Amino acid sequence: MAITLTALVFLLIGAALGAGGVWLALLGGSWYYIVASLAFLLTSYLLFRRRTSALLVFALLVIGTLGWAIWEIGFDWWQLAPRGGVIILLGLWLLMPWIRRGLNAGEGTRRASWGPAVPLLLAVFAALVVAGYSMMEDPLQITGELSKEVIVASPDLGGNVAADDWHQYGRTPYGQRYSPLKEITPDNVNNLQVAWTYQTGDVKLPDDVGETTYQVTPLKVRDTLYLCTPHNWAIALDAATGKEKWKFDPNVGLNPDRQHQTCRGVSYYADPAVQPGQPCAERVYLPTSDARLIALDAANGQVCPSFGDKGTLHLEKGMPYNPAGYYYSTSPPVIAAGKIIVGGAVNDNYSIHEQSGVIRAFDINTGALVWNWDSGNPDVTTPLPDGQTYTHNSPNSWSVSSVDEKLGLLYVPLGNQTPDQLGAGRSENVEKFSSSIVALDVNTGQLRWVRQTVHHDLWDMDIPAQPTLVDINTATGAIPALVGPTKQGDIYVLDRRTGEPILPIKEVPAPTGAIEGDFTSPTQPVSDLTFMPPPLTGKDMWGVSMFDQLACRIEFLRLRYEGRYTPPSLEGSLIYPGNFGVFNWGGVAVDPERQIMFGMPTYLAFTSRLVPRSEVPPPDAAAKGSEQGLNRNEGAPYAVYMGPFVSPLGLPCQAPPWGYVAGADLRTGKIAWKHRNGTVRDSSPLPLPFKVGVPGIGGPIITAGGVAFLGAAVDDFLRAYDVTSGKQLWEARLPAGGQSTPMSFALGGKQYVVIVAGGHGSVGTKPGDYVIAYTLPN
Repeated sequence: MAITLTALVFLLIGAALGAGGVWLALLGGSWYYIVASLAFLLTSYLLFRRRTSALLVFALLVIGTLGWAIWEIGFDWWQLAPRGGVIILLGLWLLMPWIRRGLNAGEGTRRASWGPAVPLLLAVFAALVVAGYSMMEDPLQITGELSKEVIVASPDLGGNVAADDWHQYGRTPYGQRYSPLKEITPDNVNNLQVAWTYQTGDVKLPDDVGETTYQVTPLKVRDTLYLCTPHNWAIALDAATGKEKWKFDPNVGLNPDRQHQTCRGVSYYADPAVQPGQPCAERVYLPTSDARLIALDAANGQVCPSFGDKGTLHLEKGMPYNPAGYYYSTSPPVIAAGKIIVGGAVNDNYSIHEQSGVIRAFDINTGALVWNWDSGNPDVTTPLPDGQTYTHNSPNSWSVSSVDEKLGLLYVPLGNQTPDQLGAGRSENVEKFSSSIVALDVNTGQLRWVRQTVHHDLWDMDIPAQPTLVDINTATGAIPALVGPTKQGDIYVLDRRTGEPILPIKEVPAPTGAIEGDFTSPTQPVSDLTFMPPPLTGKDMWGVSMFDQLACRIEFLRLRYEGRYTPPSLEGSLIYPGNFGVFNWGGVAVDPERQIMFGMPTYLAFTSRLVPRSEVPPPDAAAKGSEQGLNRNEGAPYAVYMGPFVSPLGLPCQAPPWGYVAGADLRTGKIAWKHRNGTVRDSSPLPLPFKVGVPGIGGPIITAGGVAFLGAAVDDFLRAYDVTSGKQLWEARLPAGGQSTPMSFALGGKQYVVIVAGGHGSVGTKPGDYVIAYTLPN
C-alpha cells in the first residue's frame, strides 16, 4: 500500500510539473521542470512495477537537480531550499525500509537490501552536505567596515539643540537622525534594559482605515517628551519615568475617506519674545488628519488662542475641492525663521480631482499666511487672495522637509501628480517638479533650485524621505551637502547651495514603450551611490517549494519586464524596485563626524496593470486608492491594479533577502557593508527566527557612541548595530510592530533610547500603543 500511494504521489507531481514546465518552456523559461516531470513519471511507473531501478532514476534526479540549482544560484540556502526541498524529502522517503522492502519483494525477496539504494543514499547525502554548507554562506551580503576616522571633530549639527535633547523629527532642522551622546557603545549596548513603558490608550479600532499606523518619533525638550498618536492625540510625558503630564485630543473622528490614519510627529517652538513660564511661551504644533494645525501650550496642552482661528489653522482653505478625508498632514511641519511651514498628503490614485500640493508658510505666532509655493504656479509666492484656489492635483509633499537657516533655504521632497502611472497631459510644471527635491527661499518661498530624480515618473517614485543636511569634506574643501534617499534606491549627495551633484549622477538608457498617448523618458538619472538592485531574472523567482516557485517563474515571464522603469501596461508590468520603495519615509541616518550613513534598503517587486475605464468595475465605497488593489483614478482613462508580486501562497515571488541594513561612505559613495536584516518570526505560520532579511518601514538613528538603532522590520524587535561593521549587537522584543523611527536623549547623565511600538496597517504588523524607553543599568 505504501508503495502504491507513493507511486500515485509521484505521478501527480510529475503531471503537475509537466503541465507547468511546458507552459514555462513555451514562455521561454527553463526546461528543468520538464526534465524533472519525466523523472517523476518514470519513477512513478517503476514504483508501480515494484522495480528497484526507481531508486536509481530518482538518484539521477537528485544529482541533476543539485547541479542545476548550484549552476543557477550558487550556494544560497534560501534559494536552494525551494528547488530541492521536496525532492530531498521524497528521496529520504524512498530510502525508508518499508519502501525498499516492497521494491525488493517485487523482485523476489522480502529483505530490505541497501544495495540498489546506495546511489540514492549518496545523492541525498551530497545534497544534505551542500545544504549544510550553504546555510553557513551568504553570497549576497557585502562584508567590510566603515572608517572610524573622525573627519570633522565639531560638525555643524544644525539648529541650537542641546546634546541631551531631540527637538525635531530628525533631531535638528538638518534631519541627520544623529545623537551626539556616547554613553551607549558597542561594548555595553547588550546591557540595555527597559527603563519605563507607557501606553497611550489610542488603539486601532474596528472601523479604522486599513492604514492606521503608529509612526511617531517623540521629541525631547529638557525633562519632557512630546509625541502624537495615530488619531492625533498630543501627549507630554516625563522623560525620566514615562509618566503622563498632559494629553490633548483634537477629536478628528473616523473618516473612511482617509487613506492614512497616522501622525509622524509634532513640532516644538520656544518663543523668544515671551517670558519663560508665561502661557504659550513654548508651543507644540499638532497636525491632524482632518486638515488642521493646532498650537498647544507645551506646559499643559491647552490650546494657544492667539494662533490662527482660536488656536487652529484650517488647512483646507484655498483648496480647489472639498478636502474632507482627501487632504491632511501626516508629517510634522518645519519651524524656521519665525515661520511654520506645512505640506500635505493626498489620497493617491483615487481621482484626478486631487487637492493642491502647495507648500505654505505661516507666521509662527499669529498663523497669518506669509507665502505659498504652488508648483503649478511656482513663480507667484505672495499669499493667495481670499476666494482663489491653488492649482489642483499638483505634486505634493507628504514627508518631512529640512532647513538650513544660515543659507536661508528650505528643502522639500516632492511627489508626483495623480494618477501616478499615467503621464499623458501633464503640464510643463508637473514634468519639472514631480519626484524632485526643491530648495525654496525660507523667507519668500521663491524657488532656488530643483533636482529631479525620475523623469516623467510613471511608477510612484516620489521622494519619500526627509533630505538630510551634512557638510561633506572633499578634495576641494568642505561643501554644505544634502543627502536625499529615494524609492528607487539612489542616494543623491548634492551641494545644497545649488543642487549640483557632489557624487556623480549619470543618465542611463531606460525602457520605452508606454501606452498609446503617453511616453517614457529615454534616459533616467542614477547616482554613483545607489542601492538599486540588479534586474530580476527567472532564476530569481522563489517559493517555499518547487511548485509555487514554478508558478512565480511562469507569472514572471507573463508580465512585461525590461528592468528598472518598465512602463505600466495593459497586460501587466513588473515594477522593481516597487513603489514601496528601497527607501521610504524613514530615510537614512548620517554621522556628520565620520561622514557615513546607515540605512535599511528594502526590495519588493510590485505589479502594475492598467485597466481601460470601460472595464473598471462599479465604485466600491471602501475603495479610496492605496498601494494595493484597484486604484480607480476617477476621471482618467485608465484605472490601475497594483500590488506586491506574490506567489499563490501570498509570499514574495522574488527570492529573499527582502530587507538589509547597510553602511556607506558619503565622501566616496562606496557601500562598505550590507547584511540581511530581520526574521520571519512574526510573518510565518510558525514563530521561526530564520534571518531571511525581511522588509521594513521606519527609520534608523546613529549615536556618537558608534551604535545605530532600528526597529522597522516586520518582525517585532528593536535592534542595535555596530555602525562600523553592521554587526547586530542587541535586540529587544517589542509588544507590537516597531514601524517608527527611534530617538535618543539624556537626562541626569543617563542616555536613553525610545521607540514607539504600535504596528503598521499596510504591512500587517501587530497594532499597539506602546512607548518604550531603554537605558543602561545603574
